[in-house]
Amino acid sequence: MTQLIQVVILGLLLGGVYALMASGLTLMFGVMRIVNLAHGVFIIAACYVAFYLFRGPGWDPFVSLAVSMPLFFLIGVGVYSLLFPRIEGSPRFTEMTVLLTFAVALIAEGLLAYFFTGTVRSTDPAYKTDAIRIADFFIPTAQSLASITSLVLLIALWAFLYFTRTGYAVRATMQNRTAAQIVGVNVRRVSTISFGIGMALAGASGSLISFLFPFFPARHWQWIAILLALIVLGGLGSLKGAVVGALLLAVMAGIVSHFFGSTWSPMTFFGALFLILLIRPQGLFGHQARVG
Repeated sequence: MTQLIQVVILGLLLGGVYALMASGLTLMFGVMRIVNLAHGVFIIAACYVAFYLFRGPGWDPFVSLAVSMPLFFLIGVGVYSLLFPRIEGSPRFTEMTVLLTFAVALIAEGLLAYFFTGTVRSTDPAYKTDAIRIADFFIPTAQSLASITSLVLLIALWAFLYFTRTGYAVRATMQNRTAAQIVGVNVRRVSTISFGIGMALAGASGSLISFLFPFFPARHWQWIAILLALIVLGGLGSLKGAVVGALLLAVMAGIVSHFFGSTWSPMTFFGALFLILLIRPQGLFGHQARVG
């Protein structure tokens, strides 16, 4: 029982980080119906930002958030403004975003591999291997700090959505894009800001996982597969679903790894994706049908 509780603790800590990674992706889909297959590669790009800030001026990965979040917000605004308004009126907009972001992911991966090679890297702050022991349990310092930071950022995102005028506009667009436009919401501006925020969250995620997991350019394919499983389980476009799905699957993956070995751990995400699509395609907190 002690070992099982320990696995659950570790799963919840990782789940908090997964939730931050998935929140940007589900925000993009909820507001703009964009299935962003390039989300993972931008997370990896943010890992490199954190890595070189750590190697160069010696910035802690948490300090690098002050660079990665605004930097990737601006990149997100630029990417959205350059690519997506051109296809906004397409009746197959969502399907086209899959192809478009897949191409962006391939290009970005190639650029990362060209400039940084395929060498496996990781930042190594002093607390990376530290742990706090409480009774019979140990709590890794790095995972705890990353999870707490993720929670703070998710709370900030929630506060932005529920207590600011722009947040009201974002939520209105998520609920019904056409109706929001009719009542005067500048949908394109909201979409641009939302895409930028989603990318800023990808930047923050990259800083946090840079010391939790080794990374290299092609690693993003593994991450995007996991993130898609998380947001489909929770419900596409549901931030609450992304958080709950991340926590559930992280704990389940930890339990599977404990009893059957780490080789089977990734299968948890894909198995959950398969089952949720069979049983409840709209996800735990998604809607059966949406208008607009």
